[in-house]
Amino acid sequence: MSEPVYQLADVVKKYGERVVLQVESLEVLRGEILAVVGPSGAGKSTLLRLLNFLEPPTSGRIRFLGSEVTSDRTPPLGMRRRVTTVFQRPILLSRNVVSNVAFGLQLRGLRSSNELVDETLEKVGLTSLARRGARTLSGGEAQRVALARAMVLRPDVLLLDEPTANLDPFNVGLIEEIVRTVNREQGTTVVLVTHNVFQARRLAHRVALMLEGQVAETDDVGRFFESPRDPRTSAFVRGEMVY
Repeated sequence: MSEPVYQLADVVKKYGERVVLQVESLEVLRGEILAVVGPSGAGKSTLLRLLNFLEPPTSGRIRFLGSEVTSDRTPPLGMRRRVTTVFQRPILLSRNVVSNVAFGLQLRGLRSSNELVDETLEKVGLTSLARRGARTLSGGEAQRVALARAMVLRPDVLLLDEPTANLDPFNVGLIEEIVRTVNREQGTTVVLVTHNVFQARRLAHRVALMLEGQVAETDDVGRFFESPRDPRTSAFVRGEMVY
């Protein structure tokens, strides 16, 4: 069994008095693709924010590669740089494609990065658009730029928040193949938040169902869809409305 990259125990996140996340136990294993599914408002995006150290938990414990993340101390920069996030709506700089992809490397002082940027652009199928302005791209092209900008940093963990929402089937297929490739070839651990249970089934090694801020069930993709333990999971995978 792979070692855990993340270990969450009794994690609670509150905004004021409102509890939005309450995870008793969750592990993310090194080298896996974990899909997090569930209805809107279930706490999926909040979970990603905690995994990316954008916010601390209100209480509980998060361990990342053996180091504990506490609510009273900002994780060190070196730890935060091991995780990158791609959001549903990519935010690109008003520059060309190659400059967008190289931006994170330049922030880290890695100036001699042309070969790595070119290699990453080839992997996401954007070599021919390298000098195109970001504002001229289609939605699918822009999302691939955002993925390339994350991939070029060679993160330990890639967090994806609905990366194919509102894209046409062709671009959905491209994005999914890129995710498989970065997981397989670079060994990158991927946590994918998606409303699309078919996408979860295609991509994930394991799936976690979130309901009302809690993890209702986590299991290998086959068992999750074919023989779930929780009746709410059974209803969810049948396409019923579960809240």
